[in-house]
Amino acid sequence: MKNNQIPPGSFGLPILGESVSFLFDYKFIEKRYHRYGDIFKTHLFGRPTVVMAGPKAVEFVLSSHIEHFSWREGWPENFKILLGESLFLQDGEEHRRNRRLMMPALHGPALANYVSTMADITQNYLKKWEKKQEFTWFDEYKQLTFDIASQLLLGTKPGAECVRLSQLFNTLSNGLFAINLLPLPFTKFNKALAARNQILEHLTQVVRERQQKPTKDALSLLVQAQDEDGNSLREKELIAQAVLLLFAGHETTTSMLTWLCVELARHPEVMQRAREEQLQLASQGELSLEQLGKMPYLEQILLEIERLHQPVGGGFRGVIKDFEFNGFHVPAGWQLLYSILMTHNLEEIYPEPERFDPERFSPQRQEHKQYPFSLIGFGGGPRICIGLAFAKMEMKIVAAHLLRSYDWEILPNQSLDTARIPTNRPKDGLRVRFQPL
Repeated sequence: MKNNQIPPGSFGLPILGESVSFLFDYKFIEKRYHRYGDIFKTHLFGRPTVVMAGPKAVEFVLSSHIEHFSWREGWPENFKILLGESLFLQDGEEHRRNRRLMMPALHGPALANYVSTMADITQNYLKKWEKKQEFTWFDEYKQLTFDIASQLLLGTKPGAECVRLSQLFNTLSNGLFAINLLPLPFTKFNKALAARNQILEHLTQVVRERQQKPTKDALSLLVQAQDEDGNSLREKELIAQAVLLLFAGHETTTSMLTWLCVELARHPEVMQRAREEQLQLASQGELSLEQLGKMPYLEQILLEIERLHQPVGGGFRGVIKDFEFNGFHVPAGWQLLYSILMTHNLEEIYPEPERFDPERFSPQRQEHKQYPFSLIGFGGGPRICIGLAFAKMEMKIVAAHLLRSYDWEILPNQSLDTARIPTNRPKDGLRVRFQPL
């Protein structure tokens, strides 16, 4: 007999549901998880929503029952409008085809070609920071990661245009979770729309240049890519994927690099051990692709940053086929949110979850290996983040250069509390004093 019992929880107020508490109370999911367990109902952004957390629930959504869920139907309207028809919002065959076309630009030989550019851009920033001595690191990382993304993914040269684009993306990000009730020009959402239009205008021009004359960047590889039937991406598709590459290619990396620098400054013993690993490698020569594969301790630190400071707190899906989980029935038409934040903070997987402890990922402990889908900062299953290898390589290059040559301390009188929207960052952006070793 089919069970029609929907999950426990509350739909909150008429129309608004629980959206306001969801946006402003960062313990929203945690409180309900402790009360109801790994599946509960709420009402967010105008839709009845089921929230799921924990490795079993996440595996259900991202892997074993993936056909019950749609990306396009899941994300709030703002995402669809601002991020366009990119891979991020595609489903089924269309998504599989475009992912296959995009993979080579972000993996294997292409990645190997990116190492020296990533290192050069990083070195330029390090020199600039050395001169500045004091700065807000989140803003600087935003610019650094955007420079890397726009040069390697689009082939854009550094300079004023890059700075302008980076600021436009900032405005666009701020509109993703804006509550969009009135069509007024000065609202966050409408500013984001205006920014998006300028970004599209710029990218249309870049795409046309690459179609005429491909270079070595990811976009040129996309322009030339063909599926089994010899079809390539249309201009409109190329532009949409370029928006996604730039957006995803710098937002999350900025978040993780900023928190990496916070935690290293807070834990001198971790910093010291990571530095010794780097100096040992530096004594054997310049930073190279081969060296990037020999940094086990830095890898542990980055995994712990991903766990403790995941750039985004969860992922949305649309329920397109009814399903049952833990004896509860969820009807098609609902929205689903799986919680990365809650999954990464479960004591039964990660003892003392609020503590920064890279040893969790040591060969002896491997806490994330007890259950699949315990560490999901980059998603998981067949739709794991396509830029994962690119992001990890970039973070290692930046971290290696920092640890080999520089020291920094956190300046007083600032808040390092977590601000979660649009992406996770320390509230005041991390102001530091920076100096060579």
